[in-house]
Amino acid sequence: MDTTELKLLKAWGVYEPQGDSYLLKGALAKAAVPQGADALDVCTGTGLIAMTAARLGAHRVRAVDSSYRAVVTARCNARLNRLSVRVEHGDFRTSQAARHRYDVVTANPPYIPTPVSADTERGRSRAWNAGPDGRRYLDRLCAMAPQLLTDHGMMLLVHSVLCAPEKTLRLLGEAGLKASIVARRRQPFGPVLTARAAWLIDQGLISQGQTEEELVVIRADRAGPVSDAHDT
Repeated sequence: MDTTELKLLKAWGVYEPQGDSYLLKGALAKAAVPQGADALDVCTGTGLIAMTAARLGAHRVRAVDSSYRAVVTARCNARLNRLSVRVEHGDFRTSQAARHRYDVVTANPPYIPTPVSADTERGRSRAWNAGPDGRRYLDRLCAMAPQLLTDHGMMLLVHSVLCAPEKTLRLLGEAGLKASIVARRRQPFGPVLTARAAWLIDQGLISQGQTEEELVVIRADRAGPVSDAHDT
């Protein structure tokens, strides 16, 4: 594996790698990516995780993002690092990429609980706003997991404990996958959570005076064929 640091161009309006990105990157590095694997990175942003998968030995790597700026940025970063990553524009829930199966799926979707007044998928905020419970994208990813994974594929999904990792584990389990938390990280609130602290307290999502959140990476494995509506 090439251990040199990836070079990253960053663009205004594109989610810049932060604590969740690096927690997911570390979990992927420890996950023993099969050599020659087919990989998909959902909500790729700068392309950091997709490029990491390529560095770790994935042969065919696809990435998808709903932001045109992110798509252009990720494509530029892949070329800058001389890595083969196919970056596509679209909503992962309906994209062409979702019609295939992969040995490895990674995802750092929007997951911050969002007041109705801020509930929009336009502009920069679509990189983090995820509905009142923060699960607008997480629930769909859990439902799609069986159709996205090969018979022995794995998914690595990062999000905050503010949006109920126990529900993620339950949904993945109900889908026939073996799921567990494989990485954790505590970090101070960023600007978005700090600005929403009063609302989060009112919703019972944080306690009075809380200034830190915990992030988790959940791994889901598909051990053989799983019966789901999308199998053919």
